[in-house]
Formats: sequence, structure tokens, C-alpha cells
Amino acid sequence: MVAMAAVGGLIALQPAVNAGLGKATGNIAAALVSFAIGTLVLAGIVVLAGQASGVGGVTDVPWYYLTGGILGAAYVFTALVTVSSIGAGGVAAATITGQLAASIVLDRLGVLGLDEVPITFERIAGVALLLAGTFLIVR
Repeated sequence: MVAMAAVGGLIALQPAVNAGLGKATGNIAAALVSFAIGTLVLAGIVVLAGQASGVGGVTDVPWYYLTGGILGAAYVFTALVTVSSIGAGGVAAATITGQLAASIVLDRLGVLGLDEVPITFERIAGVALLLAGTFLIVR
């Protein structure tokens, strides 16, 4: 939990860093450069971890398990474009609100093999509070 919170804090920097890069390269090019550097870093980690042979297993999964990069690219590009108008706090708040709102539906439906978790009043209240917090941050 602590590691995820720490990385979450670092992710708050990502839109601002990418927006600065976008000023020099253009937004789409900045997203490409960001992903290219991330890809190189991950390739190095895979090699150092001795897991390069595992990449061959990519052909054995359903197509929708390969959409993670597309989803990440959509996030990076959208955050890069919106950070100048709603700020880093707004991007973070909207991201978390969207993630948690969607996740309670995904949990309820048991999407992609997740355990089914009922939608409760508490979960709905949590999303409502996040929506209120996001509104207060971006206004």
C-alpha cells in the first residue's frame, strides 16, 4: 500500500512533466517520447530480471489483454492536454474519481476474472464524495 501511494505521488508529476515536453515537441510527440522512454526502461528491467523469454507468451492471451498500452496512451495524452487547464490536482482528482467509479462497476460485474463485489451504499457514497472533491479541486 505504501509503495503504491508513493508511486501515485510520483504519477502526479507525470502530466506536468509531459506538458513541459509537449511545449517543445507538441502534445502527440510528447506522449510518444514518454512511452518510448518508458518502453526502453521496461525492456531493460525485463532483461535484467531474466524474464525476456516470457514476452513470447503474448501470443497466447486474448486480444483485450493487449489493450493496456492503448489505455495508458489515452491517459498520458489526455492528462498532458488537460493539465494546463485544470492543473495537476485536477488531473489527479479526475483520474482517481474516474478509476474508482469505473472500478466499482467492474468489480460488480466480475470483469476479466475479477471477484464479484457488490455495489454498496458505502461504495456509492465514496464515489459521490470523490466527485464532490474533484469539483472543489477544479473549480
